Amino acid sequence: MSDNQTLYAAFAGHLNAALDALEVAGTLPGGLKRSAITVEPPRDASHGDLSTNAAMVLSKPAGMKPRDLAEALVVELSKLDSVTSAEIAGPGFINLRLSSATWLAELRAIAAQGADYGRSSIGGGTTVNIEYVSANPTGPMHMGHCRGAVVGDALATLLEFAGHKVIKEYYVNDAGAQVQVLARSAHVRYREALGEAVGAIPEGLYPGDYLIPVGQQLADEFGTRYVAAPESEWLTLFREKAVAAMLVMIKQDLALLGIHHDLFSSEAELQASGKPDEAEAWLRAKGLVYDGVLEAPKGKTLEDWEAVELPLFKSTAFGDDQDRPIKKSDGTWTYFGADLAYHFQKAQNADALVDIWGADHAGTVKRIKAAVAAMTGADGEPTPFEIKLVQMVQLLRDGEPVKMSKRSGNFVTLAEVVTEVGKDVVRFTMLTRKPEAQMDFDFAKVVEASKDNPVFYVQYANARVHSTLRKGLAEGGFTPSGEHLELLGEEELELVKLAAQFPRIVEAAAAAREPHRIAFFLGDVAAAFHGYWNLGNDRVEKRFVNAADANLTGARLFLAAQIGQLVRNGLALLGVEAVEEM
Repeated sequence: MSDNQTLYAAFAGHLNAALDALEVAGTLPGGLKRSAITVEPPRDASHGDLSTNAAMVLSKPAGMKPRDLAEALVVELSKLDSVTSAEIAGPGFINLRLSSATWLAELRAIAAQGADYGRSSIGGGTTVNIEYVSANPTGPMHMGHCRGAVVGDALATLLEFAGHKVIKEYYVNDAGAQVQVLARSAHVRYREALGEAVGAIPEGLYPGDYLIPVGQQLADEFGTRYVAAPESEWLTLFREKAVAAMLVMIKQDLALLGIHHDLFSSEAELQASGKPDEAEAWLRAKGLVYDGVLEAPKGKTLEDWEAVELPLFKSTAFGDDQDRPIKKSDGTWTYFGADLAYHFQKAQNADALVDIWGADHAGTVKRIKAAVAAMTGADGEPTPFEIKLVQMVQLLRDGEPVKMSKRSGNFVTLAEVVTEVGKDVVRFTMLTRKPEAQMDFDFAKVVEASKDNPVFYVQYANARVHSTLRKGLAEGGFTPSGEHLELLGEEELELVKLAAQFPRIVEAAAAAREPHRIAFFLGDVAAAFHGYWNLGNDRVEKRFVNAADANLTGARLFLAAQIGQLVRNGLALLGVEAVEEM
């Protein structure tokens, strides 16, 4: 292996070399596609260290029986010094066992590469635009936004680590009815700041206390000028001022989670620049927008529903169940009409798009995917576009639902939660389940110091590593040493074998756009490390620090140090700081 090539990548190279040799020998025809070939741990660890499906994948296009091809491959792979055995399993899978020296070389690779261990070039420098959060700019961030924010941010870090360029974008929905409501709500607080007794906030407006300082700012800037003025004179101005104030608040809230976007794109600016009109004209020219009448909604009759001709996008041509209007009957853009133009704009500057949405938007997935496919695929393959749906989080305290926040009016703010339990707990917890799965966030459980709390369990692994290193230094001046790693036994090597999977986990998680895979893997590593450490409770010879054997102690401390490095690398991808003491 080269200095920066990890074990699984090296064996993928060895396998390719073996296949090349079979082609040269005439055993295999040339030009066979190898993209579906994998090199991974076997499902059953007793079968070996690595497994490949190469013979299964290539046998049919090669016109060979899988086992015949597998036998030829085994001959080639057995020539490698690092392979101690190569066996055929089932219809043609190949299982390899590797020498201890190979695994120890990987342990040294972790030490040599440090914070870069697991970094990949699989992304090839391609640009991925990730749009996440994109909450309406009408108030502070709340826990309904939190999960998508963390998933999107961790995905951005993961993709960069895997060799992509990433644009982190926030789409500001500042052109809809909700920001008009915000402006009217701010006007109430503006009048209040000038001494008017406004009483209860009128129904339909935003009641949260967070608008009080916005009202004060408006009062300081404009005095009494707009107190009695007609709405037409102040609505646009107050909307712009209030949205700007909300964005400052939103950015501050996101910063509490360590989240900073590269780009904030305004829907209002998008519409003002005529982008939706351009998109409509382009789609009409392609025959993908036409003027038509929607079917009556279910349960409606001609007496209580008026058919109106609207510009419709032909989304049924792309798998949707009906065509979708891009404008309303009053001529304003539907959310979908503006959104398709926005995505077309994003695709001009990226090779792939990823949107992180709340699960309540599931009904619009088909139509926007259809629009992006139509608008980016005119001259070839459409821009790859994925939408990740994130389920809501239920907040609990000792199993009971959490009461709403006074500051926000009707929800628990993100700032309140981060202030109580900390950024790292929030971020890691949000990634402990697949985003499409329901999640409970219990304030008591997420800070509990027990192995049942994945946040604590992983953090404690790194803290325990540092504690072990300090113990070695204090009890005999022992430090990590890679000079006598051959003294490590099979139980220690099992830790190395697990750690060596990190680079392939990174690549798989990046390819699937699933950062939670990193959290899951860290849980496995933490469990394995704690399990090995606990052996020393009953077996003195398994303790990391053995004053009677300096060489073995140095080797075990070296192993511990690399496990700590691996945990820190994984936590960094999740945006979680690794603590050294707990």
